Amino acid sequence: MLRSSLIYLSKAAWARQIVTRWQFAWRAASRFIAGEKLEDAIRVVRALNQKGINATLDHLGEHTHNLEAASRATQDILDMFTAIQQAGVRANVSIKLTQIGLALDESICRSHLLAILTSARDKRNFVRIDMEDYAWAAKTLEIFHSLRDEHGFDNVGIVIQAYLYRSEADVRRFAQQGARIRLCKGAYKESPEVAYPKKVDVDANYDRLTRIMLEACLEAGCPPVSADGLFPPPPALATHDERRIEYARSLVRSIDFPKQALEFQMLHGIRRDLQERLVVEGFPVRVYVPFGTEWYPYFVRRLAERPANLWFFISNFFRK
Repeated sequence: MLRSSLIYLSKAAWARQIVTRWQFAWRAASRFIAGEKLEDAIRVVRALNQKGINATLDHLGEHTHNLEAASRATQDILDMFTAIQQAGVRANVSIKLTQIGLALDESICRSHLLAILTSARDKRNFVRIDMEDYAWAAKTLEIFHSLRDEHGFDNVGIVIQAYLYRSEADVRRFAQQGARIRLCKGAYKESPEVAYPKKVDVDANYDRLTRIMLEACLEAGCPPVSADGLFPPPPALATHDERRIEYARSLVRSIDFPKQALEFQMLHGIRRDLQERLVVEGFPVRVYVPFGTEWYPYFVRRLAERPANLWFFISNFFRK
């Protein structure tokens, strides 16, 4: 009930207007968000790199309401590749297709995405297409397949959500093709008709998909993370759940899977201790570094994921 309420609030314009006026809300959100400007994010990435951690930049925003905003978002993403190259940091980029116009005009979204992937390829960088709520899953995967397999872009990856029933078929399909997959649990409220409603089932599916991804990668010769940290290996596990991480670690040992061919991915501001521990163990670790003025939906979804995050926010309320 609490998670459902928070996910509802993450989409509610009235709640956004109230919360974003609270100065303490930004103080609490800044635990998870690098800042509102690109230079803030680059500074955070540089600090992560110094600890042996790679990064993915995420310019916050989704469901742009007009084509002008979608074009601005596209230009902001293009600027990120230039900033990464100039700063010499180990970071790639994550995008949402509704941010660059998918809900407005699919052909324009595809044109924007083509420009983004071309710029990334020219700068030898990588783009991860994020997954949004279920309404966009099929179209997102169709566009990913088109750009990767029909247009020859090998610098693009996809996100698969373990709570969706369809995800096993999607993982099998794309893993066999050698696609770079980021596996997460899923952060949206979905119908039990399309997603597992119980956490225990999501966890079991996450482990099942982890095995499928690692075994497919093993058959493909286990391509490792690139030396410059920009291109992740094909399997990337995005989780802070220590049981899921332990399952993956035990699987690595049992099938003799090379550590450099499996990347653990986490979010900025969450489980820094676990990030650093995995680096010491020899695994590539990548942290998603979000930034921008559209921080409210992202922040509230982080509150929905873990009660500890919510109590952190509440404690800041009473100290405001």
